[in-house]
Amino acid sequence: MPPERKTGAKADRKAGVRPDLRKTHKRPDRRTRPESGGKFLKAVPSSQRTPSARSGAATNAAAASVSAEEESRLGRRNRLTLGEDKPAAERCLEELVFGDVEDDEDALLRRLRGSRGQHHGHSDDSEVENEAKDNFPPQKKPVWVDEEDEDEEMVDMVNNRFRKNIMKNASESKLSKDKLQKRLKEEFQHAMGGVPDWAETSNKRKTSSDDESEEDEDDLLQRTGNFISTSTSLPKGILKMKNCQHANAERPTTARITSVQFHPGAQVVMVAGLDNAISLFQVDGKTNPKIQSIYLDRFPIFKACFSANGEEVLATSIHSKVLYVYDMLAGKLIPVHQVRGLKEKRVRRFEVSPDGSYLLITGVAGFSHLLSMKTKELIGSMKINARVAASTFSSDSKKIYTSSGDGEVYVWDVNSRKCLNRFVDEGSLYGLSIATSRNGQYVACGSNSGVVNIYSQDSCLQETNPKPIKAIMNLVTGVTFMTFNPSTEILVIASRKMKEAVKLVHLPSCTVFSNFPVIRNSNISRVQTMDFSPRGGYFALGNEKGKALMYRLHHYSDF
Repeated sequence: MPPERKTGAKADRKAGVRPDLRKTHKRPDRRTRPESGGKFLKAVPSSQRTPSARSGAATNAAAASVSAEEESRLGRRNRLTLGEDKPAAERCLEELVFGDVEDDEDALLRRLRGSRGQHHGHSDDSEVENEAKDNFPPQKKPVWVDEEDEDEEMVDMVNNRFRKNIMKNASESKLSKDKLQKRLKEEFQHAMGGVPDWAETSNKRKTSSDDESEEDEDDLLQRTGNFISTSTSLPKGILKMKNCQHANAERPTTARITSVQFHPGAQVVMVAGLDNAISLFQVDGKTNPKIQSIYLDRFPIFKACFSANGEEVLATSIHSKVLYVYDMLAGKLIPVHQVRGLKEKRVRRFEVSPDGSYLLITGVAGFSHLLSMKTKELIGSMKINARVAASTFSSDSKKIYTSSGDGEVYVWDVNSRKCLNRFVDEGSLYGLSIATSRNGQYVACGSNSGVVNIYSQDSCLQETNPKPIKAIMNLVTGVTFMTFNPSTEILVIASRKMKEAVKLVHLPSCTVFSNFPVIRNSNISRVQTMDFSPRGGYFALGNEKGKALMYRLHHYSDF
């Protein structure tokens, strides 16, 4: 009976059944006996014993087989004894990597020797790849193909207002899906100013070597400070900006807007127009809540602006010769009925010096009158040989630039009221506007032909025939408005004689930003006035339809 039970256990091992680990810790069978080499030989069951008639060679082979089997069993027992201290997770990982070597270590060794012999000179990665390719299932062919799927589906462009806007000509009444997708990508890239960083592929996005990127990371980790700061110079070509809520959205009007100006020290914008009202709004870019409205009876406002310190608002009317001054601190409106020595029938156009000391009023017959901003009294007058078209102060408030109706520019000294220089604006027959940059570098002169000449301010002071740095010819009608932004990186030019006639010029390249204005679905209409916030973060336009449009410039972080 015992030999038959051992025969059954032997058969189970041959069939691949894993033995119970709890049974492997039993003592060796007492029926085994040691050989001369110190090894144990297992008793062979009677059913497997060879008859005495067999040859000696067969007996020796059977004995060697039994010895190898006994050695393998003892090796497994030793490995189990050593593996008792290993965690279960480690044993599981070993089984996943090396297989179930507890049952058949010889098979693992044969497999490793065979792989080295067959793939000599190849890496382990290539072996894994070759094995993965062999195990990859072959690609199946479709059982049925619909011929209509291969035909390009045409999309109607005319009956959809969003698709109609991206049509280039009338022949594109229908486009295929692929062409429509490409067209939408082009429109998106045009609106974004190119392909955004998140939409670029990894190869295009990678512009430097790995060593340089590691150096940048080390430098970034070694420094402290504000890393979310804008670049020092404004790039040309595309100006990143977005539309904001209208500045006067909480007080809508249909009357023409004549003045839009930002407060020099607060986050406030002023809007005035022909509806006899001056309104102040808080600038937040979203709702722009109204702060206050000042109504002037029978006083359609021609121009209104803040004083240099922002404590007063000055306003003139189209028909009246009265200059109104609104004291913001006291909340009082003070009319200046008649300035002593000023013999003008109407007071309409005026300029306030950057330092807040002077008030320049444009008169008739070529006269310009300089007043004290503090007392509102006349200091002196200056006269040119033609009609005064426009006037402006220099950034240091020490000089006055006057553009005449015959195309000449006069430069005056504020203290002495004497003409320092006089020159002809190149190619101009009739001047309309003039502006100076806040850093004292540029002087821009606009003519009735739509040409804007940009001069160096030093050449305007020293030369009798200065040559412009650049002539901007993007407008075809008279240039009625011009202004520089606070950092002297943008010059805005506009004409009230044509719709959408406004351009933003990049300095010092003197090139026009291509993405403004966006003619499609634009509501700019005819520009009447414009201004930048004190640090250039916002830009406002007023049109003849009563809307004060406002834009946020991404390059400038502050108000």
